[in-house]
Amino acid sequence: MVQGLSYYPLSLYFRLRFGHSAWKISVDAGLSCPNVDGTVSRQGCIYCNIPSFSPSRRREAAGRSVAQQIADGRQRLIRRYGEQRAGALIAYFQPATNTHGPVDRLRAIWREALQQPGVVGLAVGTRPDCAADAALDILAELAAERWVSVEYGVQSIHQHSLQWLRRGHDFACCESAVNRTLARGLNVAVHLILGLPGESRDEMNATAETMARLRVNMVKLHNLHVVRDTPLATLWRSGGISLPSLEEYAAEVVDFLERLPPDCVIDRLSGDAPPEFFLAPQWSQDKSAVRRAVEEEFVRRGTRQGSHWLG
Repeated sequence: MVQGLSYYPLSLYFRLRFGHSAWKISVDAGLSCPNVDGTVSRQGCIYCNIPSFSPSRRREAAGRSVAQQIADGRQRLIRRYGEQRAGALIAYFQPATNTHGPVDRLRAIWREALQQPGVVGLAVGTRPDCAADAALDILAELAAERWVSVEYGVQSIHQHSLQWLRRGHDFACCESAVNRTLARGLNVAVHLILGLPGESRDEMNATAETMARLRVNMVKLHNLHVVRDTPLATLWRSGGISLPSLEEYAAEVVDFLERLPPDCVIDRLSGDAPPEFFLAPQWSQDKSAVRRAVEEEFVRRGTRQGSHWLG
C-alpha cells in the first residue's frame, strides 16, 4: 500500500496492475439467479430488487450483444474522460448470477467480452453456490491470457445473518468457492454487508478476520440500504429495523479494514441504488461523504488498513 493512504483502493490497484487507469463496464448477459428462478428458491434475497441493479444499463442491454454493450460503455467513458483515459476496460458481468448457465454459453460470452477493443480483463459477479468447477476451469483458462476476477456475494460469515438475508446458502459453501477459485490462480473479490440487524461489532470483525485468513484479493463493502419493492423495504417502513448513521458505519468500516491485510484491495466502501429505487439511508447516496467519514475515522484513531491484521 502506498505511504500516506489509509486503505488500498481499487483505482490504485488498477494503475499499478495495468500502468494506467482502468474502468469497469457493466455487462448484462441476460442470465438469471438461482434464488429467484426456482433452482434454490423463488423468494430472492430480502434486499433484492433486480431492476435496481444498473437499471438504465439493463434497459439499454435488452437485445444487445456483449460486444455492443461494451462498445456503448466505452463511448460513454470517452465522452466523460476523453479517448486516452478510456482506453483500459474491465468487462464486468454484473447483474444476476454470471456463472449460472450452460458452460458453453458462459465460455462464449466471456470470450466475446475479452475480444473487444480496449478490454484488458474480466470481472464475473456470481454467488458462491454457483461456483461449479467447470465454470471456474474456463475462467482459469482465460486468466492465462488476461486479468480475471470472480466476485462472490458472501455478505456475512454468520448463519443467522445469511438466513435473515434469505441467501439460500451457508458460509461453508462460500469458503469452498473462495478456496477453489484461489487454487486456480484467479482473483477473488467478496461482497460483504456491514450493519446487518442482530450482527454485533465483534461478529463483523470476525468476518474481516475470516476474509484475511482466506486471503481474498479484494473486498467490496456495502452498508445495508433499502430499495423499494423489496421485503426489506416493508420491514423498514414498519420500523422493524434501524439503519446505522454515517458515523456509526464509518467506525464499522474502519474496524473492518484494520483487520484486513494491507495488500487486500478495497473495491468500494458503501452501497447505494439509483434515486428512483433508493429509500434509505440518505447519507449513502453521497459517496464522497462516506469516503471522508472513513478517512476522518482513520485519522482520529491514528491507524490504517492492516493495523490489527493478525497474519
